[in-house]
Amino acid sequence: MKRLAGFYILAAVLIATGLIFPDSYYVTVVGVTICTNAVLAVSLNLLMGYAGQISLGHAAFFGLGAYASAVLTTKYGINPWLAMLAGVGISGTLAFILARPILKLKGHYLAMATLGMGIIIHIFFVQADWITGGPDGLSGIPEITIAGLAINNDIRWYWVFGGLMLFTTWISLNIVDSRPGRALAAVHGSEVAAQMTGVDTASVKAQIFVVSAVIASVAGSLFAHQQAFVSPESFSFFFSIELVTMVVLGGLASTFGAIFGAVLLSILPEFLLVFEDFEVLIYGAILMIIMIFLPEGLFVSGSRIVTGWLKKREMSTQ
Repeated sequence: MKRLAGFYILAAVLIATGLIFPDSYYVTVVGVTICTNAVLAVSLNLLMGYAGQISLGHAAFFGLGAYASAVLTTKYGINPWLAMLAGVGISGTLAFILARPILKLKGHYLAMATLGMGIIIHIFFVQADWITGGPDGLSGIPEITIAGLAINNDIRWYWVFGGLMLFTTWISLNIVDSRPGRALAAVHGSEVAAQMTGVDTASVKAQIFVVSAVIASVAGSLFAHQQAFVSPESFSFFFSIELVTMVVLGGLASTFGAIFGAVLLSILPEFLLVFEDFEVLIYGAILMIIMIFLPEGLFVSGSRIVTGWLKKREMSTQ
């Protein structure tokens, strides 16, 4: 019930913001970035937070979806929605093939394997200029239409990405509260114990890896059409690190924590622009301070502090 209440609050805030400030730069431009990052953070949190499997290559699946849509629509004239489905198929198939061998690894070995996967895919984006456009990228990606309505301005893209964020949040909450979600929690706690209780840990980890990759691919396809341009720079190793930071900063194993982390890291650079040369230093210092004093993440730690304060207040009034 608490999770559903949080979902309804999130939906209300998203809708109200779009209706009240339809022409605001921070809603129509920054809002799209926030929603995109939130989708990616929530999908990564399913793998990292709930299954306990670190990935430093999540941006690669984001990029595969983007390039699948870009290449198929610009070079072959395929319908954008069919191109998106192709991207989902490519990302899901690759994730399925790689999941079992990669997820057999633990700890820093797993991190290095996913890092290698991300770097290889990024190198492909850069070097395969005959299809990806190389470092210069691809432009002229067509707009998409929904029920005959062309998505050709910022506020419409805000609603599209906001809807995707809500749908991804709903998927995450339902997975967590389901039997597969309990299996994920068991795997995160102890794979040996999970296996002893009959959980097929290899299958569970592979399934959530595929789900996470597919969600990232859909976000990538929409990103390509929204930008009308893609280049390898948007899907680098550094963006994967940023996504991991969002998940950890908000709080692992918390869907709303991942969203909170995405919101914070998306808007923080906007506020730090006034510091010019000191922007990066202040940005790093803020992240370091948060993780030192709130190691469970801002959202999770903040929720516990507020809950504890409310309980104390309730007890004092009795």
